[in-house]
Amino acid sequence: MAEAERIIGTPDTPDADRNGQDRDLEDRDLRGRDGGEPAGADGTTEEAERPRGRRRIAVLFAVAAFAYLLDLISKMVVVAKLEHHEPIEIVGDWLRFEAIRNAGAAFGFGEAFTVIFTVIAAAVIVVIFRLARKLYSLPWAIALGLLLGGALGNLTDRIFRSPGVFEGAVVDFIAPKHFAVFNLADSAIVCGGILIVLLSFRGLDPDGTVHKD
Repeated sequence: MAEAERIIGTPDTPDADRNGQDRDLEDRDLRGRDGGEPAGADGTTEEAERPRGRRRIAVLFAVAAFAYLLDLISKMVVVAKLEHHEPIEIVGDWLRFEAIRNAGAAFGFGEAFTVIFTVIAAAVIVVIFRLARKLYSLPWAIALGLLLGGALGNLTDRIFRSPGVFEGAVVDFIAPKHFAVFNLADSAIVCGGILIVLLSFRGLDPDGTVHKD
């Protein structure tokens, strides 16, 4: 009797093993999609990651475009309405809008190195474009977008404003008391830089991986 049960039950064993293997493959595939582990040699996980990477790149350029346009429009209004006029007090003498032309870096530093700062801004933009190809982190996309928008905003002034190409003076207008005058592009660059420092301290890389020292 035991011999008969063993013989009868034998054909079911491969099916059970095969079902178990199928479940194992499904579990590994889910882990590959959710946990970042490879799903197999066919590149399924890599293909799933590509749309996510494209979305992060879209966020980067959307943030950059917003920061750039906001800076550009604000400078156009300042040049048209505020330049050669008396400053406008916003919060008493603690904060006012005052149009000035800045040939230096952010917050008025280094006015004798306009061309150098122009080259640095262009280099920063190139580096951000290169990083975008491996970008899978949303916070990094926002931070790099702020940097890109701010760098493009001030670079536009360097190229198109007087006294000449690559030597143009940047339009600044936000003047807090006891502090240098700056613009929205400077603010975007500083905010992006601070966010990058915080992300670095947390160990989050642009590709979305987290490392601990």
